[in-house]
Amino acid sequence: MPPVYWFERDAMDRSNDAARRLAKLDVVLSGAKTMLIVLQNSPDPDAIGAAMALREIANVRHGISCSVAHAGTIGRAENLALVRYLSLNTRSLTAIEVERFDRLAMVDAQPGAGNVGLDDGVRLDVVIDHHPIRRETRSARFTDVRSRCGATSTILYQYLRAADIAITAPLATAMVYGIRSDTQDLGRESTRADLEAFLDLYPLANPRALGRIVSAPLPRKYFASLRSALDGATVYGRRVVSFLGRLDSPDLVAEAADLLLRVEDVSWSMCLGVVDGWLHASLRSTERELNAGHVARRLAGRRGFGGGHHMLAAIQIPLRPEEASDPQRLARLVGRLTRRLLRLTGADGEPGQPLCAG
Repeated sequence: MPPVYWFERDAMDRSNDAARRLAKLDVVLSGAKTMLIVLQNSPDPDAIGAAMALREIANVRHGISCSVAHAGTIGRAENLALVRYLSLNTRSLTAIEVERFDRLAMVDAQPGAGNVGLDDGVRLDVVIDHHPIRRETRSARFTDVRSRCGATSTILYQYLRAADIAITAPLATAMVYGIRSDTQDLGRESTRADLEAFLDLYPLANPRALGRIVSAPLPRKYFASLRSALDGATVYGRRVVSFLGRLDSPDLVAEAADLLLRVEDVSWSMCLGVVDGWLHASLRSTERELNAGHVARRLAGRRGFGGGHHMLAAIQIPLRPEEASDPQRLARLVGRLTRRLLRLTGADGEPGQPLCAG
């Protein structure tokens, strides 16, 4: 018998583990006719790809009819292009009676994280995610939360393979884009499992459709918001912070944080924006010694919600009425968060300089 090398054993271990998890998921889904798959308020490509994969598993193995819902909007042009390509009709979570579904699932998000418009008292049947596990998640009947994975689509890919389900071109395209976007082309927070999933899925995907999605036309207001992010960016030593003002969607907050992390000699970026009475912030870092998720939770405090991974994290803070209506009070809140970020990341006292001075 030829030797089995370590990377082959690793793949076999993942395959056996996926088969065991799939069997447990089957038990929870058995007997259901309908299922609601809940996403974060503003779904990203990884959430969309993971939802499509779970829907396929539920439909093929159990004949379950699935609906996909979220409470917010899909604002980013690329994400809208992906949804159009998939012909996916997502439903508004606020207009759904969740108790009418036999099963309730959540992917790429967790209860209690602050970015899902679901009542706290609703018990979930299935939670599959790649962010650090939250206390509220443990009450679900089935959980698969792996914070070491770079994308939730990677986890669902292992289920598809264990179930021997044929992956269609649209599904493969969505999952490939989900893995690419969450790991920045496998360069951030990615693992061998992410690489394996990407390499297996890419030949099945539609490259032309993927190209159209990635290069989707951008509205003019996108560039206006991007200009505000650059004009308002302030550099504090190796940290850069920018407040984008009021936005239609929090998508650009994360996108601007990614962009500003590329500033020369910068190791932390934080971008903030106001959406529907909430202050949204995105953290990005190249310093693995300090966990961005831990910093986000400290910044959010008891008032808000924060969390994430070593190199990227998000914060949501509900604004008080006086903060939402008074620009000066809002500016003071942003200033407090900025000073707290500098203190938590070892840059307390660094003077601020405009990024685009001159």
